[in-house]
Amino acid sequence: MNNKITASIHFCFKGQHHTPSIELDLDEPMKSAGHLPDFYSMIARANGYDMYSYEYEMMQAEDIQFSQAQGMVADFLLDGRLDIPAFEKAWRENRLQEQLQQIATRHLAIDDLQQHKDLAAALVEAYKLGAGDRGNI
Repeated sequence: MNNKITASIHFCFKGQHHTPSIELDLDEPMKSAGHLPDFYSMIARANGYDMYSYEYEMMQAEDIQFSQAQGMVADFLLDGRLDIPAFEKAWRENRLQEQLQQIATRHLAIDDLQQHKDLAAALVEAYKLGAGDRGNI
């Protein structure tokens, strides 16, 4: 999928302006944990900030600014703010579609599942049934 973004924070501490940042590959935490990580702690660790300091608390008081989005995540970035819940939901849905396409290709020799809407809907319904999501069925 290749969803990458830069997260940065601008804050002042002891009369000095700080702008720690980090470049993130969002697909890795989504694949492993199913959600995005705590960006504050990641930025702090990557930039050498003590997680138990007043400096870190000052950093946490400011909003994270996101920029340089690549991939699907760019659709969820507006004025430096990332709609995290919407991105996570869309990422999961996109991942499911990719996996279902692989199944359709492997077992049914279908190269474009979107051309078979009924079959795609049936596969999604079967997935949800297997996942225990009976509320939508």
